[in-house]
Amino acid sequence: MTGRLVHTGQVVIDLVMQVPALPPVGGDVLAASTVEYVGGGFNVMAAAARAGAAVVYVGGHGTGVRGDRVRTELQAEGIALSQDTTADVDTGVCVVLVDNTGERTFVTGSGAETAVGAALPKLEADDIGYVSGYSLVVPEKAEQVLAIQGGALLVDPGPLVADIDPDVWARTLARTAVLSCNDREARLLTGTADPQAAAEELARRLPDNAVVVVRTGAEGCVVVQHGKVHVVPSVPVEVVDTNGAGDAHCGWFAAELLRGTDVLEAARRANVAAAIAVTRSGPATAPGRDEVTACGTAAPPAV
Repeated sequence: MTGRLVHTGQVVIDLVMQVPALPPVGGDVLAASTVEYVGGGFNVMAAAARAGAAVVYVGGHGTGVRGDRVRTELQAEGIALSQDTTADVDTGVCVVLVDNTGERTFVTGSGAETAVGAALPKLEADDIGYVSGYSLVVPEKAEQVLAIQGGALLVDPGPLVADIDPDVWARTLARTAVLSCNDREARLLTGTADPQAAAEELARRLPDNAVVVVRTGAEGCVVVQHGKVHVVPSVPVEVVDTNGAGDAHCGWFAAELLRGTDVLEAARRANVAAAIAVTRSGPATAPGRDEVTACGTAAPPAV
């Protein structure tokens, strides 16, 4: 493995609350538990690092107790930081409501992680640059990300996909080597509810030889490569918390590509990693390589 995963997105503090259901407008619910984690872009990077990739975080990190915690946990995972601490602003917070079905809803209060600091580094030829939709909805940060040269871009539009400026999105797609999104995001982007049809439509919008991954939860994912559609199944598990599952998938998928793994096999292993992640409470629950290898031996092949 010679390349790095260079993460251009945002690391925040996740305030995760387990609730019986989302509160009605003007109402309230009592959380069964409330826990703080380092989350956001950390989840992708931790997943990739645990899969064996070299990872660099080029986003912002703040001055204050939240920024201190972010730096401590990044360093604990062996993730390098390229930017200096942002003065006078702390890292932001994302409130995550997880209901009894394991589904999650987010409210984000941004902080230093969206700050535009020094110019982002040029990627080496073997690097993968991870681009989050959260960066693309901040105009200054979007321009900074789109100015990155070299490497290959893996784009994950995320929950705010509908808020990305159309011109910014078109310019992003023109640079994209891998587009990874969940089925909800694929539907919002294409107006097509069927994940396979949506994946095909997204592939038509990307450069030749680009790869599309549409994550379909417990079913696994749909991959389009060289104009062919592949359904890559996952493994059955008992869901505890889906928070961070997509991040685990993206991080593992990127790490496998950096290892030179075939795209479909990389997707299969990413499915297994995401399946293991949802059996645990919390956002950064991606497994290590030994766990994925042990669990993945029983996974069915792509069709």
